[in-house]
Amino acid sequence: MTEPVDWRADGVPQSARFGDIYHSESGALAQARHVFLAGCGLPEAWAGHPQWRILETGFGLGLSFLTAWQAWRADPQRPRLLHFVSVEAHPVSRDDLLRAAAAYPELAPLAAELGAQWWGLLPGFHRLVFDKGRVLLTLCIGDVQAMLRTQQHFEADSIFLDGFSPERNPQMWSPETLKAVARFARRGTRIASWTIARTVRDALAQRGFQLRRAPGLPPKRDCLQGVFEPAWQIRRRAPLPAPIAAPGRCAVIGAGLAGAAVAASLARRGWQVTVLDAGDRPSAGASGLPVGVLAPHVSPDDALLSRLTRAGVRATWQQLEALLAEGRDWRACGVLERRAAGQDRLPADWTAEGPNESWHASAAQIRETGLPADAPALWHARGGWVRPARLVQAWLAQPAIELATGRRVARIEAPQPGLACWTLHDAQGALLAEAERVVIAAGFESRAFAPALALQPVRGQVAWGRMDDGTRLPRVPINGDGHLIAHVPDADGALWLTGATFDRDSSDAAPRGADTESNRERLARLHPDAALQLSSAFERGDAKAWAGVRCASGDRRPLVGPLDPASSQGVWLCTAMGSRGLTFAALCAELLAAQWHGEPLPLSASQARALDAQRSSTQMFASAR
Repeated sequence: MTEPVDWRADGVPQSARFGDIYHSESGALAQARHVFLAGCGLPEAWAGHPQWRILETGFGLGLSFLTAWQAWRADPQRPRLLHFVSVEAHPVSRDDLLRAAAAYPELAPLAAELGAQWWGLLPGFHRLVFDKGRVLLTLCIGDVQAMLRTQQHFEADSIFLDGFSPERNPQMWSPETLKAVARFARRGTRIASWTIARTVRDALAQRGFQLRRAPGLPPKRDCLQGVFEPAWQIRRRAPLPAPIAAPGRCAVIGAGLAGAAVAASLARRGWQVTVLDAGDRPSAGASGLPVGVLAPHVSPDDALLSRLTRAGVRATWQQLEALLAEGRDWRACGVLERRAAGQDRLPADWTAEGPNESWHASAAQIRETGLPADAPALWHARGGWVRPARLVQAWLAQPAIELATGRRVARIEAPQPGLACWTLHDAQGALLAEAERVVIAAGFESRAFAPALALQPVRGQVAWGRMDDGTRLPRVPINGDGHLIAHVPDADGALWLTGATFDRDSSDAAPRGADTESNRERLARLHPDAALQLSSAFERGDAKAWAGVRCASGDRRPLVGPLDPASSQGVWLCTAMGSRGLTFAALCAELLAAQWHGEPLPLSASQARALDAQRSSTQMFASAR
């Protein structure tokens, strides 16, 4: 359920929970500009910086974020990247978000973009992306102290202390909360707030902030400004790895989903990227699947994999909306997941009204797919089908990316003394590329560069074909024990696809007749009527076979991190997407780029560790069990 907002006769929004107004009677835009932006010296302070990181303690109706975004857009000296990290325990509805911004014409278009991504806000971290990936909003939904504890440490450049008054919401302003806030400050970080409460000033001063009162916005006489300049030496429990000072050249091995996503994320940050692939075209391996399903994993205990796939679906969804043509390259049609009897349980606190985007399929949804009325099934509203190769092409078409196909990397050599570049060579020793950083995203062939890691090839084969006139296949993808996708537009006629097999430790991509029959039998269990309609296609031999080899880790989670656990410099891994490349590629690419640049992560610290390339094989196999 979303947080109710009471709208007073004068148009000022008020919280029913806290009995306090969301912003000053002078207006949210004036408060954001005077108290928060000016209080932190913005926009002047961010001029000349590659990125700017703002931490906010109460998102509320989002008007401080919208004001900061608008100031960034209007500033010719703006940084390449604006990060805005905000905590909110009680998110409001999309309607209230838009109503609050409607009073300010300069904010209304931005609010519409925010509202379009205002979905699925379950407790946890949510990365929202704007302005072609250059404005990144990380919404942390939950109790402020818990969210700050689970946030991977980063150095905030500005801190907006916001929230309902200390009298109405004391936890937001408690010494424990302000101690957690101070953990994100660096020397010179500026802080601003509308409150000058003595308890708040005392707690901040004890944490190393030098504070002063400044003229407030009427009806308030004063507001608070400060800078983090402790009189003592700052000691961190775990020193941060040094972020990259300036983007340079990066070589990415692999032109599938993982490699293309990494290349695009780095190019957005100013890198010159060379993508090398052994094939004669991008998506020559497992990412060449004719069409795939995008849907989250759901479990009754909302397990780690479930939370990771939700974050991954959001990251991919944003890229699909920004880069591809809906209805041609992908379709946001939802996915129906058939479950075995008794296996359709969901987390106890989920409801049909959300914010969860997955729920029990209705009788109408089941009937429309042609399944038996009593079939247990889930409906994933945030799901659909995707042509993976088209997403790869869109990523690789971004500026500053050079694609080199037919280039099989056999050896990576460390920089010679006094030099900064790694060199990549083929089997004959010829130089293929040189770069300050290298990312291995070569699927199961990543094993050649990381023999100590538990990487496993997993062969998968699907059956596909063209739809005959009169074929009545489901309009939405069906998932379960295998999957069925139909009505996929294509120049030579609409496609259908079903499968897939799952053969561990097999790297043979040649089609197998036995696997075609296996996929036919799987389809008969998943959707008997579809299997009957397609039986003639299989019998005539019109059902084509496609096979690819995926790369999986022992615990079926991707690997993101440095190849050498002793050094974050040089060669990194972004691989082992398994059968969830569409789900994980964009998320893992952003995680890698954020770690390189000292940015706020798109995931909580624990979730980022769950994807770390150097988690041990023992941990991987224990998790898999």
